[in-house]
Amino acid sequence: MIFSKMARFIFYPTLLYNVVMEKISLRCWFNRIDKHVILGALPFRSMNKQLVEDEKVKGIITCNEDHELEYFVNTKDEWAALGVAQLRLTCPDMVGSPSQEQLHRAVEFLNSFRNTENSVYVHCKAGRSRSATIVTCYLMQLHLWTPEEAVTYIKEKRPHIVIRSAQDIEIHQFYANNIKTLREQLQQET
Repeated sequence: MIFSKMARFIFYPTLLYNVVMEKISLRCWFNRIDKHVILGALPFRSMNKQLVEDEKVKGIITCNEDHELEYFVNTKDEWAALGVAQLRLTCPDMVGSPSQEQLHRAVEFLNSFRNTENSVYVHCKAGRSRSATIVTCYLMQLHLWTPEEAVTYIKEKRPHIVIRSAQDIEIHQFYANNIKTLREQLQQET
């Protein structure tokens, strides 16, 4: 409860920090991870044209708390009016991580775009932790990678991601429950 109030209080200062860092450093607001996945920070309404027309975004995974979405970003109806399907996953900032159920839903949503020419924009506030957790699990499943291989790959595309303890636990659990056995079987066959 206390942390929730604190996270709400520091949301706007930390969002401003992200905006400033994008302007004065090499950080990008978003980065393309592969043909179908873009990992980024809050997609402001001012970015609609760029995302929908230039980047061919037809899906969006939002991994935020309600207070993070009150201003500046599209509602589900506004995304739908742009032809973009939204998967909304509520997850606390700073210390939170998507749950196993949320990770499965997100990976399934991402996979539904694999045989299209379209992209999915995966975001949280800064595109560094919660959303990076989702993209890590997607890449592990897609390529049968270990958590370390997936995180290393993402860091090549978006160097400022931060996988904290809560996210690391969920990523390793997802790997153990869904990827490890398949990877071992494949290695035995080769």
